[in-house]
Amino acid sequence: MAVSRLRHELARPSAFSRTANLERLKSERFDLLVIGGGITGAGVALDAASRGLTTALVEKADFASGTSSKSSKLVHGGLRYLQQREFALVYENLAERQRLLDNAPHLVGTLPFLIPLFGRDGVVSKTVARSYSTALWLYDLTGGIRIGRRHRRVSRAEAIAHLPLLDTDLLVAGFLYFDARADDARLTLALLRSAVCGFGATAANYSAAVGLIRDAGGLVRGAVVRDLAGMGEDFEVRAGAVVNATGVWTDEVRALDQPEPTGSLRPAKGVHVTVPRSRFPTDIAAVIPVRKDRRSIFVVPWPGADLVYMGTTDTDYEGGLDDPRCGPEDVDYLLAAANAVSSAGLTRDDVTGVWAGLRPLLAPGEGRHLSERTADLSRRHKVWRDDDGLVTVTGGKLTTYRKMAEDTVDLVLGGRGRPRRGSVTKHLALEGSPALGPGPKPPDGSPPVPPHLEHRYGTMAASVAAVAAGDPGLLEPVIAGLPYTGVELAYAAREEMAVHLDDVLARRTRASIQDARATLAAAERAARIVGAELGWGEARRADEVRRFRRLVEADLESAGLGDRAGTGRDEVR
Repeated sequence: MAVSRLRHELARPSAFSRTANLERLKSERFDLLVIGGGITGAGVALDAASRGLTTALVEKADFASGTSSKSSKLVHGGLRYLQQREFALVYENLAERQRLLDNAPHLVGTLPFLIPLFGRDGVVSKTVARSYSTALWLYDLTGGIRIGRRHRRVSRAEAIAHLPLLDTDLLVAGFLYFDARADDARLTLALLRSAVCGFGATAANYSAAVGLIRDAGGLVRGAVVRDLAGMGEDFEVRAGAVVNATGVWTDEVRALDQPEPTGSLRPAKGVHVTVPRSRFPTDIAAVIPVRKDRRSIFVVPWPGADLVYMGTTDTDYEGGLDDPRCGPEDVDYLLAAANAVSSAGLTRDDVTGVWAGLRPLLAPGEGRHLSERTADLSRRHKVWRDDDGLVTVTGGKLTTYRKMAEDTVDLVLGGRGRPRRGSVTKHLALEGSPALGPGPKPPDGSPPVPPHLEHRYGTMAASVAAVAAGDPGLLEPVIAGLPYTGVELAYAAREEMAVHLDDVLARRTRASIQDARATLAAAERAARIVGAELGWGEARRADEVRRFRRLVEADLESAGLGDRAGTGRDEVR
């Protein structure tokens, strides 16, 4: 029944209008208010709404603008968690990976990984080889085999066929195993659109919770919300229960209107760079060990673009939460790690995009050892209720958002004296999934659908292409070297609640983190397309371009890339 309702309601895209959703927030009372519009909050909203709860969600910035657009974009069990003997966690992760592959096949796809084995004189350490082999067998046995392929050892020649620039003097062999990847920001958006258009939830971005509403007994029963994209006015959203799903901002929300609580999190910074695939050619992903370091980096091809990104997620972080940056030392670390095992000779000049995000890792409990490495902290999640009734969910990872949401709504329902209604999201297909049947039929005479749209929008691709009716030029790419077309920018403004230019160029598309300078060069054209949908005048359009330039140029400058275009090619070693 849930799937049939979703199929029917998704034909009403106007339900995902920020104006209409704000009006509902101001005028209705809800069973549940979710604070936080990342992957976890979106998952909670969908789980609750699909159980029949009237549900609202507010997000202080854009949806997925924090951690949920700045991850490694991997849906995986976590090989290294086996080293920490977190077998149950890996099993849970891999079960959730399979559910994502089933429920959102247009957004989540299988990804082969190579683990190269290095040695001397053609011989690899037996201890190293045995360690990887054991870990991969355990990975398959704890659920990795669900993907339909098990790991295998590959020869030196096969490894080089996949990554031709690997150091042939050191490379001995490798292992091939299988995980999955997703566009994290678009997955978050699909969850929210499924909740709003499919199950009647209400959601609004740029709507910050600035205070909590309490009843006579001191229990949290809603929030004071500020419209940051309008006139900045405050209004009340009343609800029977409130969930704090704000990730690294968890303690800030818990501290609203009361003394600051004990810190529950220890943020870890993840850093990533994008380079042309011609500079580090590969047709699959790879896990590259960093020499003299107990860390590894991922190397992952960008789907649909001749680009590769590299990243690592285990840097301890103590700075401000709102604006983590990728620093010059982060860029150099990643490039040096890739250069150490290859003949690529990557330099900062090769970097086309950067991003950094924070992971909300649970701090060790009282009496537990405080490791100096965030890599040693558990990726488990935790759900609890404070004395004032505020329910908080944090920890976890992209892969396990659905289980986190299920546990959260279970706690909400179990603590209100109401009969528990079981979650239906294990087998709930998301917007665009073929399991929902054909999408809305496009109008007669609509232009053909560009093939790459199906990988981003699934069965909704025809609706996106239909935006070009009467203006076929919108089907042309907007940004040099990237596949994004004008219809995608227009659709983001019309149907995906984009408010600012960077919402479109950083999250509805991933252009600015793929090729920052090419995206900057196309900013004026992009602003004209987006502005035509949102009614921007010339002054607003110019402001949006300036805002976008400031954001992107600040990221490049912080990473030591602001003045490197066209300069020398000093290799990073």
